[in-house]
Amino acid sequence: MPHPKLNAITALLGDGLSNAAIARELGCDRHAVGDIRRALALPNVPRQPLTLEQKWATFTRELPGGHVEWTGERQKTSGTPLLRHREQAYTAARVAFRIGNGREPQGYTYADCGLKHCVAPGHVEDEPMRIRAREQLRYLGGGPEHKTHCAHGHDLSTHVRYEPDGVAYCSACKSDSKRRGQRTPPDIPGHGVPDTRTTCPDAASGIVRDNSE
Repeated sequence: MPHPKLNAITALLGDGLSNAAIARELGCDRHAVGDIRRALALPNVPRQPLTLEQKWATFTRELPGGHVEWTGERQKTSGTPLLRHREQAYTAARVAFRIGNGREPQGYTYADCGLKHCVAPGHVEDEPMRIRAREQLRYLGGGPEHKTHCAHGHDLSTHVRYEPDGVAYCSACKSDSKRRGQRTPPDIPGHGVPDTRTTCPDAASGIVRDNSE
């Protein structure tokens, strides 16, 4: 009996994908893909000769302002730039961060330069870098130093985060709101994400109170 995904596998084999990549794409067994490859007398895909960073560079295009556009694969729903290398998948932003900083990023990694999905190594930041930069913006703008705990008792040495304009909020409260399905109204920075004001009422004003007050 023919494999139920024979036609799809055959099409991807014709595109030059490896057995593992096809199996991952179609959710099937890579050994079955190998059997079909041999039946069609198709050669195995040669090992990727480029390093991860070299392959990343082949899918980039420089833009004015120091930005870099991704020309390769993207995640279907979010549009996040993706890179596959030696059977592994990476976000292009994480690779850009490695190139620009010489280390692996921590937490969410993306450019905070204003151009969505920019992958310029000098523009991409990980979570600790983003927190430091936004915290500095807050203080330069005259914002008060955040207290030790939010109104709901979360330790802000761990959970404090900042909006792009320096407004502070509690990430634990934000996660709690998200689990309850609460959404931020469009007049709040970062609309479309959970409304931290529901559980952390002072976050939207940029003042995160100590729960002892």
